[in-house]
Amino acid sequence: MFDIDKWQEILATLTRNPLRTFLTALGVSWGIFMLIIMMGAGNGLEAGALQEFRGTATNSMFLWARRTSEAYAGFQPNRPIRMTNDDYDALQRLLPEARIIAPRNQLGGFRGGNNVTRGKKNGAFEIMGDYPQIRDVEGVLLNTGRFLNPLDIEEHRKVCVIGTRVQELLFEPKENPLGEYIRINDIYFQVVGVFRTKSTGDRAEQETQRIYIPFSTFQRAFNYGNRVSWFALTSQDNLPVSEMEERVMSILKRRHSVAPTDNRAFGHFNLEQQYQRINSVFLGIRFVSWVVGILTLLAGAIGVSNIMLVIVKERTKEIGIRRAIGAKPASIVSQIMLESVILTLFSGYAGLVLGIGLLEGIAWAMDTFKIEAGMFQAPYIQLDLAISALIVLGVAGLFAGLLPASRAVRIRPVDALRAE
Repeated sequence: MFDIDKWQEILATLTRNPLRTFLTALGVSWGIFMLIIMMGAGNGLEAGALQEFRGTATNSMFLWARRTSEAYAGFQPNRPIRMTNDDYDALQRLLPEARIIAPRNQLGGFRGGNNVTRGKKNGAFEIMGDYPQIRDVEGVLLNTGRFLNPLDIEEHRKVCVIGTRVQELLFEPKENPLGEYIRINDIYFQVVGVFRTKSTGDRAEQETQRIYIPFSTFQRAFNYGNRVSWFALTSQDNLPVSEMEERVMSILKRRHSVAPTDNRAFGHFNLEQQYQRINSVFLGIRFVSWVVGILTLLAGAIGVSNIMLVIVKERTKEIGIRRAIGAKPASIVSQIMLESVILTLFSGYAGLVLGIGLLEGIAWAMDTFKIEAGMFQAPYIQLDLAISALIVLGVAGLFAGLLPASRAVRIRPVDALRAE
């Protein structure tokens, strides 16, 4: 393996016809280059898609009331369902599968914007009535101050936690908002905290235009009575939220006299299922990338094998002389196999470096020039994937040398010495 003469012979063989060697190496380099680019681009796209889930508990579900679609227990179809605080109490008693149960109200309905003023400044923001537990569902991060707490709920305090975008629009750049008051529908609330979000892009801007106020205060201040618009729930650790989802629906259907088969009375959204779907999609993308990359590498390996066959034919007389003076078959086989592996690895490594270099260049440009590409984030390649690609290259090189090596070892010395 460490025989200098052997390595000099390998170098002489591969450089004897440089154009042929280069074109053969190009096929292998292109294969590994394409594999790295496809994997890196897939990683960037996956990171962008999963960015939508960043900060939100993936074992969560959201549920809201709609209208019935079936007659049941003397009630006609198309009956509106109204959830209340009693439903919250019932879920707390009857749903041990849930880790968090957070009732919610939103002023103006889903994505409704409401006029909020402070002095001469104003803006349209989402007003959410929440329990403190919502922070663990949505992954709220505090910039300053505090979040809602149980005393805010119990004492119906008129306090609020505002997003960073709300702060930018209602306060001066260096002004401390803590302790100041903002007005929502002519009702004053004291700012006790400012939050940011783990999300990025448009979603981050939307989320930071939100104002959290205590759930009980929301119901009293905006005449919601005991109404609950929707629930956010998370399941216990290691429990799929889909299993809890069926239990939640069953409890609420019984409480509101809804037919067990009526699937339209309550709307629900399972974040865990969406997360798993996206993971499945990108698992498929990774599989396709590997298949396409390996097939491209296989084409390059076949080219290496063909060239090695040509090289063996050109060296027929040399191989015959070596056999005649006592060279063992294993020596001939190892020589040919080593030449094949070296050609494959060096050309593949060049493709690997070029691929990683291009990915790093794109990532650098996106970061330096603040390029926003929608759901596409900066591409990258994991170290273990790069190592796996090199292992695949080594195996491809071995297989590429098998046929030429077996042909070389079958050459008879007498026939080889007569060859021209």
